[in-house]
Amino acid sequence: MNKSPLLVALALALSGCQTLTTLESDSKVATQATRQLEGASPNDINNALMVNAQYQQVDSDEQEAPVFDDVWERIRYQLSIEIPQNRPVVTERNYYARHQAYLDRISKRAEPYLHFIVEEVEKREMPIEIALLPIVESAFDPFGYSNRSASGIWQFMPATGERFDLKQNWWYDGRRDIVQSTRAALDYLSYLHKTLEGDWLNAIAAYNSGEGRLMRAIKKNRKKHLPTDFWSLDLPSETTAYVPKLLALADLLKRSDDFNVTWQPVINAQVVEVVDVGSQIDLALAADMADMTLTELYRLNPGFNRWATDPNGPHSLLLPVDKAEQFSQKLANTDVKNRLRWQRYIVARGDSLSVIAKKFTTSSSAIRSLNKLKSNTIKVGQELLVPLTDGAINSEHLPKQMRLAANKATRTKLSHTVKSGDTLWDISREYDVTMDELAKWNKLKKNSVLRLNQKLTVYKSANKPQATASTNRTITYKVRRGDSLARIASKFNLSVNEIIKWNNLAGQKYLQPGQKLKLKVDVRSS
Repeated sequence: MNKSPLLVALALALSGCQTLTTLESDSKVATQATRQLEGASPNDINNALMVNAQYQQVDSDEQEAPVFDDVWERIRYQLSIEIPQNRPVVTERNYYARHQAYLDRISKRAEPYLHFIVEEVEKREMPIEIALLPIVESAFDPFGYSNRSASGIWQFMPATGERFDLKQNWWYDGRRDIVQSTRAALDYLSYLHKTLEGDWLNAIAAYNSGEGRLMRAIKKNRKKHLPTDFWSLDLPSETTAYVPKLLALADLLKRSDDFNVTWQPVINAQVVEVVDVGSQIDLALAADMADMTLTELYRLNPGFNRWATDPNGPHSLLLPVDKAEQFSQKLANTDVKNRLRWQRYIVARGDSLSVIAKKFTTSSSAIRSLNKLKSNTIKVGQELLVPLTDGAINSEHLPKQMRLAANKATRTKLSHTVKSGDTLWDISREYDVTMDELAKWNKLKKNSVLRLNQKLTVYKSANKPQATASTNRTITYKVRRGDSLARIASKFNLSVNEIIKWNNLAGQKYLQPGQKLKLKVDVRSS
């Protein structure tokens, strides 16, 4: 068929425009690279995100996606990134395929969060593979903490968390907050995708190493007239393995039958709900209202560092859908001042808010918030309500994972020189850390043979008790309204008979609010 001269001329013109546009684009990106190497300004980030926030409309005649019972199936259906069968991807895929037990643990950990994350990724029309990224980052462990101070399921560094509005203070660490860290991670990835010319593999790589490093690698390749795709860039070894890990997981999910692996089903339905509390609340009280254990509550809300939420917010909790209505009803019937454990205190000479806060192991802001004070000024004889805690972050009321996650920021870096006969197990016992931690810090396998005089890095918490010390603690628990022996026993992993025996309660039918009980709690299991 003969082509119209007009069409031929138009095609040539468009081809010329495309070539010119490509050259101009290369020059523009090279210029941007120099300017953006050290990270973008908040304004740059906002401008990029505004573009990405404009979602495309789906054609009305487009075929509707099938409905799935399992979130993994929902992800599998949408996988779209091309997966090269090269050595890095195959190596990582073979590793995962040999560890079915690890994939099982992933599914169990991801269960409360995965549906929410998939929903958020789909809203932004990002590649669904992004929902698998927390596996690479943290194995979906909300208390995951790296030796470089990255934290949470998305492993945000403190400075990067600040860039993307993740609040971090004594009360709360937004890097561990499931909802807020997911929002920040998707913001960051959207920004990187826009900044790196719409290349998702480069954006994912930059999430691991920072956009500055990616831009430098791209600029270096451009000068040499080399390709600038991920596989062609000179990047740190951690980053060159990072993207293949994600692609390997996607390949295993896409072709699970071929590799004889199973992804344990995760229900494809909303299982958690964000509830606005509106004020600071004692988390033990919140757990009671929701009919949950403290450990269950912290598992869904790992961002909280203390016994209560931050006085200045966020004032929201992530709760199971079937618990949210019950919690909201009880919350509505609880006066704001009764949402915290407190006692009355008369200000004495020499007192200040900081002095009183230290005396009761709380914070000045908490006292100020509870008493609705406009400043830190107080007077002798003034009556204050002081929020109570059961101690510092090592409080036996807090789950073990929560205490360790909050305390890791205060860890001291130590160096151990390997002696004759040393094994990772011996060294882990000596410093009261786990073998997994020791191996991860030093990039070793747990069965690695150590060399004489080899230097190993150990991170030791100053607040962590020595392995030889007893982990049993006797605490005083103040009975609250609605408490029962069974509820208290469940909260601290004790038996009703033990509580009766320790407190001589035989024959006593009811507990009274304010009554004090002595409890012997194992710190490791509380």
